[in-house]
Amino acid sequence: MTAADKTSRPERKRGSGVKVVYDLLRDEILDLVLPPGSPIDEVQLAERFKMSRTPIREALVRLAGEGLIDTLPNRSTMVSNIDFMNMHTYFDALVLMYRITTRLAAEHHRPEDLRVIRAHQAEFAKAVEEQDALAMIATNAALHSAIAEAGRNPYFTGLFGRLLNEGRRLLRLYYQSYDDRLPQRFVDEHEDMIAVIAARDVEAADRLAKVHAEQIVDQIQKLFTRGGHLNVAL
Repeated sequence: MTAADKTSRPERKRGSGVKVVYDLLRDEILDLVLPPGSPIDEVQLAERFKMSRTPIREALVRLAGEGLIDTLPNRSTMVSNIDFMNMHTYFDALVLMYRITTRLAAEHHRPEDLRVIRAHQAEFAKAVEEQDALAMIATNAALHSAIAEAGRNPYFTGLFGRLLNEGRRLLRLYYQSYDDRLPQRFVDEHEDMIAVIAARDVEAADRLAKVHAEQIVDQIQKLFTRGGHLNVAL
């Protein structure tokens, strides 16, 4: 069933309608189908989803609460710009979560966790081979979320999931700059991290996760320093 089919059901309840609008717009924003600065028109959305403006507004309130859209003084709405000036605080939190979740996974994982982690790694490697950027982003997040789950700390798992979601726009920009050809070393680094998790080598897991996260951050920062070629409003 297509998204269009889902959004045109006359019997849909308002709550489910809000979720449909929220889910689709959120994915479009995070995947840069709707780039930063894009206007959001309630009337057009109501026509697109074939529903009243009330569930549209409720979905937009949720997106605004996540910082993905902004309401301007003239009451118009747009996709929020990426706050590049304060990216260092995001990167600090991201690197820390890579380290602590990988470290805890090495300490607390169960055999079934490794099966899930390796399955996500296979999907990530396939996405890299096929140069499917959106699949790379999704499978990378799924892999690291599975590693976090293996660490048995739901607070870290929840925070890391939020950070990975917030970083989807950054990764999409990064992949675009490489024509969606992600270097093979990212796949290899994942394999190394999985190996030390399986070996329960806590210190090596921490070290490899730190290196993996920091080199991604460094590359994204270099990309934004070069700046001019990005196809997005900075």
